[in-house]
Amino acid sequence: MKKGIIGKKLGMTQIFLEDGSVVPVTVIEAGPCTVAQKKTVETDGYDAVQLAYGDVKEKHMTKAEIGHFKKAGVEAKKHLKEFRLDNASEMNVGDVVSADTFAAGEKVDITGITKGHGYTGTVKRWGNHILRMTHGTGPIHRQPGSMGVIDPARIFKNKKMAGQYGNEQVTVLNLSVVKIDAEKNIIAVKGAVPGAKGGIVFIRDSVKA
Repeated sequence: MKKGIIGKKLGMTQIFLEDGSVVPVTVIEAGPCTVAQKKTVETDGYDAVQLAYGDVKEKHMTKAEIGHFKKAGVEAKKHLKEFRLDNASEMNVGDVVSADTFAAGEKVDITGITKGHGYTGTVKRWGNHILRMTHGTGPIHRQPGSMGVIDPARIFKNKKMAGQYGNEQVTVLNLSVVKIDAEKNIIAVKGAVPGAKGGIVFIRDSVKA
């Protein structure tokens, strides 16, 4: 991994390119992130940096979190994320990573927490068909139907059933960076990004580019 940063999803819009075409983009406030901890091969067995993002008041933090930032000598932040960067050994505690780390035209992978839909049935969760909305089918139009077989008399693993839908970590690969605004720490990425407005996302250079 060469680049990484923490950001906040602001929403979606569209951008007109020079050729007149319209591109749907997700706008992300990326950074500035402060290096709160540096890990090395000698002390931890690998090279990595821990980035901190988002303003927070001490009353909303635990004593352990407050002590962690005081030990590093940096301002307390709300979110922490470790990145195993190739140049982690060259970075130091207190360094700032901003949106201009990335450039327009690059490919990135973005990780976020999807919107939670609570406990849902199989129709909404997996897209199962419903029964005909006519007489004779009874009040079971959206039920999953038969779930097992006679032999073996059990339900197989990974059967698509009702349950918790959403609120899980998802990574979208190979998204294109359309525009960078270094002054406002804004990154516009082509396409959709997991999560709701205001959700925290992690941006890194693409592993498949």
